[in-house]
Amino acid sequence: MIVGLAVALVPFAVWLYLIGAHGRFWRGLERDDLDPAPAPHSWPAVTAVIPARDEADNIAASLGSLLRQDYPGPLRITLVDDQSSDGTAAIAAQAARGANHPLTIVSGRPLPSGWTGKVWALQQGVAQADEAEPRYLLFTDADIVYAPHVLRGLVARAQSQHLVLTSLMVKLRCESRAERTLIPAFVFFFQMLYPFSWVNRPSVKTAAAAGGCMLVERQALRAAGGIEAIRGALIDDCALGKKLKTVGPIWLGLTQQVASLRPYRSFGDIRRMVARSAYYQLGYSPLLLAATIAGLSLTFLAPLLITVFAAGIGHLIGGLTWGLMAIAFQPTLRLYRLGPLWGFGLPIIAAFYLSFTLDSAYQHRRGRSGLWKGRIHANASGRP
Repeated sequence: MIVGLAVALVPFAVWLYLIGAHGRFWRGLERDDLDPAPAPHSWPAVTAVIPARDEADNIAASLGSLLRQDYPGPLRITLVDDQSSDGTAAIAAQAARGANHPLTIVSGRPLPSGWTGKVWALQQGVAQADEAEPRYLLFTDADIVYAPHVLRGLVARAQSQHLVLTSLMVKLRCESRAERTLIPAFVFFFQMLYPFSWVNRPSVKTAAAAGGCMLVERQALRAAGGIEAIRGALIDDCALGKKLKTVGPIWLGLTQQVASLRPYRSFGDIRRMVARSAYYQLGYSPLLLAATIAGLSLTFLAPLLITVFAAGIGHLIGGLTWGLMAIAFQPTLRLYRLGPLWGFGLPIIAAFYLSFTLDSAYQHRRGRSGLWKGRIHANASGRP
């Protein structure tokens, strides 16, 4: 009984810590619609850089939302067509006809050794954007759509808080059964891994960003080593966040005003998205993989198993821990407009992500790490 009670108390203590002392990550208080920044006296020039590879389905809507920004200052858009085979560049050119903001389309060059595809496309876009010498660069994906006022808000926040990086965790699509089951938890786990309040605090080393929407001060990027400093990164947004936080303050928040159009119609689609970089995040280390399996099992799976199979006080503590877990998930569920009972499914959802992480390690063993749109980026960063 004593051993069983001790086993039940460990995940209970973990969740007490996560809820009470882990940067309040679960509350989702870092948002772009809370405490909006005042408008600056003048609006600096911005160039949006969009890497695009085979994005014919999304590029017109994504580019159109940028072209409709009500930004008062100069806004240019640079699209890097990363050797698309589906007419992405032609669709983009058609969508930009008659627009107020100029569009430049760069034909992407072949991928050099040591670079990941998206980062190489960003490098070419930045080189083109430098010619106009903008104050800020907006790094965004070709499947992201913006409400008309978003860029205005990003620049106002960056100016008022002297930020070198201002990033929004875009609202991911949550329509299919697979998306409703797994996507809110993806956002929850991201906040757990990188508590936004810690990211936003200059005195804390934790750094991250969300690649779908990153406003970067151009001179700060240069001081951090430029895009070349993250050339081999599979998780390029967090790598960039880490580099830029050494230069100045950064900010990361949630939003309802920027959304991803990319669909994940099946559980397999989400598995491939996670497996692309999960093992990379662990440094391709079997020891860290084993520790991650143990940590996820203890934190998420153990409370459910203890509740079902334990007796007496252990059963009660397991149920209380499971309840704490469900409570912590509620703000993210509300963000995605899902009912509160989904919170009790978090242990099962975590099991899915655990299996995706194992699959990531398996894909690495097969030499298929970082597979995305026909490219394999295994060992781009020189990791074993």
